[in-house]
Amino acid sequence: MNRVALAMLMGDRLKYFGLTFGIAFATLLIVQQLSILVGLASQTGAFIRDTSHADLWVMDPQVRFSQDPHALRDTMVSRVRSVKGVHWALPLYQAFLKARLADGTRTTAILVGIDDATLMGGPPEMIRGALADLRRDKAVIIDHDAAPTKLRYKQRGDGHVDVGHRFDINDNEVEVVGTYRGSRSFFWDPVIYTTYSRAISMAPPERRLLSFVLVKCAPGEDAAEVARRIEETTGLKARTNDDFIGLTSDYILHETGILINFGMAVALGFIVGLLVCGQMLYNFTVDSLRAYGALKAMGATSGRLIAMVFVQVLSVGGIGYGLGLGGACLMGVAMGDSGLGFRMTWHIPVAGAVGILSICLIAALLSLTRVLRLEPAVVFKV
Repeated sequence: MNRVALAMLMGDRLKYFGLTFGIAFATLLIVQQLSILVGLASQTGAFIRDTSHADLWVMDPQVRFSQDPHALRDTMVSRVRSVKGVHWALPLYQAFLKARLADGTRTTAILVGIDDATLMGGPPEMIRGALADLRRDKAVIIDHDAAPTKLRYKQRGDGHVDVGHRFDINDNEVEVVGTYRGSRSFFWDPVIYTTYSRAISMAPPERRLLSFVLVKCAPGEDAAEVARRIEETTGLKARTNDDFIGLTSDYILHETGILINFGMAVALGFIVGLLVCGQMLYNFTVDSLRAYGALKAMGATSGRLIAMVFVQVLSVGGIGYGLGLGGACLMGVAMGDSGLGFRMTWHIPVAGAVGILSICLIAALLSLTRVLRLEPAVVFKV
């Protein structure tokens, strides 16, 4: 009987392909939007992951995300160092500053100043030059992948800032001595590294300029316990990398409306799939009532007819889901170099499968209302 059900389904090619591609489109929309949402959420913590050699980030309690530092007193570095369980504590400067390229192009850059002596807090992978080159006069390091687009000479019409080039940051001349490769960030502005003392000298004059204190716990110490001691001693907030990434992600998703927008897109995919699948399957069932009536007249039970409807729905749902998932994966590969976040974890295909299964079951229940009320005599009606 299952083969009969499939033959009935595929016999009407127009409805069969309509059902299949309707489910495929719904799957594509659900999986793609969820993958982009997860990708953007992961990008919000890119700077924190690139500085993962630190166990704790010490900051003002009012900090809401990674690019929202509230300046601290420089003396806080020494106070954090005095806490039991701290192996080392180093200053980190981070701020949005104006930059002017050699051709007059103006832009905004995220200037990061790392400890002069140890250079801890620097980029994870150097492409050209060495991290030690930051000790040279006026030295900065730029993002190798972001420079062609984010540090492009727009007035000149071609080229971009590269090693050996000079430009101004807040009216202070700097020279590019190397390039690095970091994680792709949610924030558009280019990240430029220099030493802490040089960053402070280029920053607008303020009484407090220290953004964060990076902390490495002593061997054998629990990070949560060390964080508690730092908070009790200094009155500041100490967060682990994961906690800080979570704080940043939650703020960006909720305060910018991204979560609502992508949630609406996922809901739209579910609704479109339900409407397309439900309507077409219901129409297919109505058009096949005489066939179901004939089967019922030959002794097919209601349970058998229910099984046939579910076989039809789950078959077309499985094929449509596979096509939609494959299409979403291809789109993810195509968007790999576009800068748009796309990250498909194993949870996303599972969530998509649950959504499509729900659509199929609802559509099947709508169709079964006509099949179960069907009288076998319908087959003899003209």
